[in-house]
Amino acid sequence: MDFAVIAVLKRRIVAGETFDVVIPSPELIDELVGQGKVAADTRAPFGKAGVGLGVRKGAPRPDISTPENLKRALLAAKAVGHSREGQSGVAFVEALKRLGIEEEMRPRIRTYELQDQAIALQNGEIDIAASGMGPMMEMPGAELLGGLPPELQNYVKFSIGVSSASKTPGAARALQKFLISPAVLPVFKAKGLERD
Repeated sequence: MDFAVIAVLKRRIVAGETFDVVIPSPELIDELVGQGKVAADTRAPFGKAGVGLGVRKGAPRPDISTPENLKRALLAAKAVGHSREGQSGVAFVEALKRLGIEEEMRPRIRTYELQDQAIALQNGEIDIAASGMGPMMEMPGAELLGGLPPELQNYVKFSIGVSSASKTPGAARALQKFLISPAVLPVFKAKGLERD
């Protein structure tokens, strides 16, 4: 298994990297089906993830439960990080716009690859990290504050598909079928994913 943001997945697949099952955005699945790289009958909704915010373990935990509290917490931070290419970074910047603080925050925003964001949080380069809920929950050295307030939350949606060139299509299709079954819902919830 390998994990990457959707933009990176797209570059790798376009460059010819092979795969058996892929879980990108619905738009990329549609593109891959159109290019004949994903079997059309395997395209299915997978789930969605909101933007989560976290702080370094042991650091003060600001209240982010309402837009006003979130605004206060962000403006009090010396620096805030988000993913460089991931859709969660785009969603986080959109939340800053909706809060009316995008320009004010611009000098304090840092963009990272996921592993670099975790290091920056641990080293105190940033006070708050924003990422997809699942990656934020798993970020080494971080404590999850929670998701963006409901009024600001924006979900990254995922679809799943099987490569039309898979060398093990039976196993790939069985995995895809299992991953969209009700049996996985408790794990989804524990890892910050929701079903549409």
